[in-house]
Amino acid sequence: QVQLVESGGGLVQAGGSLRLSCVASGSTAGINRVGWYHQAPGKQRERVAYINSGGTTTYAYSVKGRFTISRDNAKSTVYLQMNSLKPEDTAVYFCNAGWFANDYWGQGTQVTVSS
Repeated sequence: QVQLVESGGGLVQAGGSLRLSCVASGSTAGINRVGWYHQAPGKQRERVAYINSGGTTTYAYSVKGRFTISRDNAKSTVYLQMNSLKPEDTAVYFCNAGWFANDYWGQGTQVTVSS
């Protein structure tokens, strides 16, 4: 089993920044992919950033150039640096990690961007 705990959400004005953290614990040795997702009220959950064990990263078009995903293997932590935040970034942000068919989710952290 893998446990994921997100933190770093909050209320920020448009144009501001936040850094989200996702700390993994438990049987983490097999993890080869981590993604950040967001879900706004009434909308489907969608992936905004992804990083794999080789360091390859991908971003949703809506956040490209503003968000950066990174990892610190020694701390079993993946970060999402969010800059130039917009009101439409308001959502609950979830961390997802796994390997093959093993898939784990955190509880989410709320990000609210005021205009």
